[in-house]
Amino acid sequence: MSTRPDKPWNPVELEVELFCRGLLVDDSARAGVDARRVARTRAGLGSGVELVIPAPRQGIWVNVPLDEPFVAVSPLTLVRQGDSFAVRDKRHPDVVYPVRLPDPPAWYARTTSRGVPMTRVGVLQGTYLGVYFAETCMYWYNTPSAANCQFCTTGVNVGKNEELAKKVEDVVEVAKVAREESGVTFTHFNTGYHFEDDPKKRAMHGLVQARPFVSAIRRNVGGFIGMQAVPVLKECWDEYDELIELGCDHFSFCVELLDKKWFDEVCPGKASTVGQDAFFEALEYTAGKLGRGRVSGEIIAGLEPAESTKRAIDRIVAAGGFPTVCIFRPLAGSNLAHLPSPDPDEMRDVMAYQYTAARKAGLAVGILPNIKVSLVVQPEEGRDLQPEQSWLDPYEWKLKALRTLARPYAAWKKRPRPGAPAFVPEIPPGPAVGN
Repeated sequence: MSTRPDKPWNPVELEVELFCRGLLVDDSARAGVDARRVARTRAGLGSGVELVIPAPRQGIWVNVPLDEPFVAVSPLTLVRQGDSFAVRDKRHPDVVYPVRLPDPPAWYARTTSRGVPMTRVGVLQGTYLGVYFAETCMYWYNTPSAANCQFCTTGVNVGKNEELAKKVEDVVEVAKVAREESGVTFTHFNTGYHFEDDPKKRAMHGLVQARPFVSAIRRNVGGFIGMQAVPVLKECWDEYDELIELGCDHFSFCVELLDKKWFDEVCPGKASTVGQDAFFEALEYTAGKLGRGRVSGEIIAGLEPAESTKRAIDRIVAAGGFPTVCIFRPLAGSNLAHLPSPDPDEMRDVMAYQYTAARKAGLAVGILPNIKVSLVVQPEEGRDLQPEQSWLDPYEWKLKALRTLARPYAAWKKRPRPGAPAFVPEIPPGPAVGN
C-alpha cells in the first residue's frame, strides 16, 4: 500500500488516489450522492460519482468509484459538512479535502420528443457529452465464445441502461439541451466493433454508422465533435476523410495495452480482428489529416507493467497523438472485476510521465475551454505531479498563450453550421427491370 507524503495531497495527487481507491460514503453524504445519477453506460468507466476537486487554475473533475469490490477497504470517505462536501482520510484524520458534487442537470429527468429518457441517449462525463451511438460491440457476440475486452461492460450496459441503438433526432435533441443548459462544447461519440471484412460491404463499419450523427451535430448543434471506433482496414481509410469533411474534429484510438501478452489476453477480439499496429497506423494517418495533437491514443494503466505503459505513451506521441491514460478500474460486471485496483504511487508516476512526454513533443494539451474529462487524468494535469515546477517554463507559457488564442476559435466552433456538408445516405440500386 502506498504511503502518503508528510504534507496533504495536492489536487492531482488526490485525483489519482480517488481513482485507485474509490470512496466510501458517510451517512451524512448519502442523500447528496443518491440525488446524483450514477451512469453505468457505454463501456462503464463513468460508473462512479462525479466530483470536482478545487484547484488553483481550474477545478479537476473526477469520476470516483463507489460500488466496485475494491472500494470496501478504501481509507477515503465522503462526508457532508453543512452545505458542502469533503473527503476524509482515516490514515490522517486531521486533513480534510473540500470537494464539490455538481448538481445533476435538470434535463437528466426529461425525455426526448419521441419519449426516450435523455440519459438513455447521452450522459455528461465531466463537462462533455458522451454518446454510444451504435448497437452493442460485436465482440460480445463472437462464437464459440465472446471476445470482448475483459475490462469492458458495454455488453452489460447497452440495451439495458441506455438505448440499444440511438436515433439521430434524439441525439441532436439531447446535444442541444446539453449545450444550452449545461454549457457543453464537446460531443464525443464512441462505438465498439462493427465491421465487414469485405471493403465493399461497409454498412456495418462504426465510422460509416457515425456519419449521420456527426453531420447532424455539426449542422444543428455546433461545438467540437470527437469519434472513437475500432480502426478500419487501410482500404477504408477514406472513411476518416469523410467524417472530417462532415465535421469531426477529433479521433481517439483505444489500443488499451502495449505488451502483446496482455493485449492478446485482455483484448482478444481486437487482437484477432485488427491487431495492435492498426491502432497506431490509423492514429498516425488521422494526425496527418487533422494535425499533431488533435487525435489521441488511449491506454490503460495498472494492468501491464508501468514501463510498458510508458512505452505506449511514447509510441502514441511519436505517431502524432496525445496520450489518454485511463487508470484500470475493475468494474462490477466485467471479467476483471476480481482484480485489485492499481497502486496510487505507481499511477502518479505514470501520469507524471504522460505530461513529460507531451511536454517533450510540444503538444498543445488542455488549451480548449470547458472540456474537462472526469474519466482520466488529463495530460496537462500531470504538471502538478512533477518533483519541480517552474513558472518560467516556456512550455507552460506557450500553453497559456494558446489557451487565450483558443477562446475566440472555440466560440466560433460553438455555432451550428447549417451550411456544412450534409450526410446523404447511399441508396442501393433497385432490382433490374425488363420488358
